[in-house]
Amino acid sequence: MQEKIILFASPVFFVLLATEFIVALRRQRHTYRINDAISSISLGIMSQISVVFLKVFVIGIYASVARHFALFQLSEDSVWVWVCGLLLYDFLYYWLHRMGHHTNLLWASHVVHHQSEEYNLSTALRQTSTGPLFGWIFYMPLAILGFPLQVYVVVALIDLIYQFWIHTQQINKLGWFDRVFVSPSNHRVHHAVNDLYLDKNFGGILIIWDRIFGTYAEEQDTHPAVFGTRKPLQSWNPLWANLEVYQSVALDAWRTKRWSDKIKIWLMPPGWLPADLASQNKSTPFNLNHPIYNPPLSTGMLWYCLAQFTMTMHTTTHFLLSAPSANFASSALYAFWLFAGFWIVGGLLEQKRKFIVLESLRLMLGAAMVVYSPMWFCIVYLPLWAQVGIIGTCLISLLSLGMIVRNSSVSVLHTN
Repeated sequence: MQEKIILFASPVFFVLLATEFIVALRRQRHTYRINDAISSISLGIMSQISVVFLKVFVIGIYASVARHFALFQLSEDSVWVWVCGLLLYDFLYYWLHRMGHHTNLLWASHVVHHQSEEYNLSTALRQTSTGPLFGWIFYMPLAILGFPLQVYVVVALIDLIYQFWIHTQQINKLGWFDRVFVSPSNHRVHHAVNDLYLDKNFGGILIIWDRIFGTYAEEQDTHPAVFGTRKPLQSWNPLWANLEVYQSVALDAWRTKRWSDKIKIWLMPPGWLPADLASQNKSTPFNLNHPIYNPPLSTGMLWYCLAQFTMTMHTTTHFLLSAPSANFASSALYAFWLFAGFWIVGGLLEQKRKFIVLESLRLMLGAAMVVYSPMWFCIVYLPLWAQVGIIGTCLISLLSLGMIVRNSSVSVLHTN
């Protein structure tokens, strides 16, 4: 249900993105880069794909606990159940969010949302694909108290959608509103890596949780927020974005000698190392003014990536609508195809030559699949016009890619 509502709300999100982009241009406060926006939105789409396979964590466990262990049977017909449910959810979200910054296991998932070095509405869509694996634990009090599943799903959606609009630099401080609710100013602080702002303002809807528990910080004009993470990702690869911290912590857990430290490292704050590794680690001070990751890319390749990203994004719409009625194998293959598409676009944005080969193979395979069978991933029968459209799009894309690569090579030769 949740992913479908987000899916149908997507046009509104993109209208607001376009509006913010135009406002930023008029104010000459440019906060968008196409490569960064593609990366952020790709990660958001991939998170919705992953939810299809992780519903047991998102919905299943909650429903089971509510059915067997609920202390009360609260009615979803009561307004107060909804109001209290939203307040309690937001309170629990605060603690999930706070622990997400203070334990490696949860930070490995949440870091995805913070990796962008820009701060705009596309950053709001930048979400992890692994969040459901552990996040459900924090919401079990709702189930035990007897809040119905429907209430849980809806208040979670309200809390999530509310947080979309606060990811902008185009709205300044809002007076009294900033003192009660999470606002763009409050959330800019949260995304900043300045020492003054680090690990502050964890609230989802209400900022009063931060005021109560001592994690509130006000945005200061004399200290402009610098966005990103203390260990910059420096990649447009969406798979690496999701796995970066997991791999780093897993390697440290493997290298440390004590078994207790192999477990403890997952529960400690980011940057913590066991004594035997800390003595070997030569950390360098974080440079707040480090250059933003923005590898050069030809105009032709940038537009090509934007076109392929847009087509893959629209194809994801079909996946999300058809997955509930498809078998697991078909859905898994379809999801793998979509993940591969976003991964390859990320590689092309980084100008890695192996991704030109992979993209060529992807396009040829896409055309070959339709020629071999009009059943798209054994889920839906493609009418003739759709078959011709997919094959034609793959061939045109392949020719365009070849022309862009050839022109880029000629430009390099002329430059040299």
